[in-house]
Amino acid sequence: MSENEKLSYVEFPAKDLQATKQFFSQAFQWSFVDYGPDYTSFSNQGLDGGFYRSELKSTTASGSALLVLMSENLEQTQQNVENAGGKISQAIFSFPGGRRFHFIEPSGNELAVWSLVND
Repeated sequence: MSENEKLSYVEFPAKDLQATKQFFSQAFQWSFVDYGPDYTSFSNQGLDGGFYRSELKSTTASGSALLVLMSENLEQTQQNVENAGGKISQAIFSFPGGRRFHFIEPSGNELAVWSLVND
């Protein structure tokens, strides 16, 4: 399949790059490469991306796109998010085909995690 004109990279604002990196490292085992003091990138997470230093944040309430991670064990992933300092903004709920929850990471960005209905 051609990679031409497919989604390739996503960037998030981050008020506190160090706290954001620590959160994603602990909750999801992400690793980062820093490019100066104001940018860090991640890869091999389904979609590569990065965080840039900014006072802004990405939330659905402000009209931002919602990026959704996949989990094979939704309850365990939610526990990992909470243990790493994430705030659950929407508890686990069901929808046709699966279940998911939303969380806020330390820089204020909202993401979600979903699983298939039969987990």
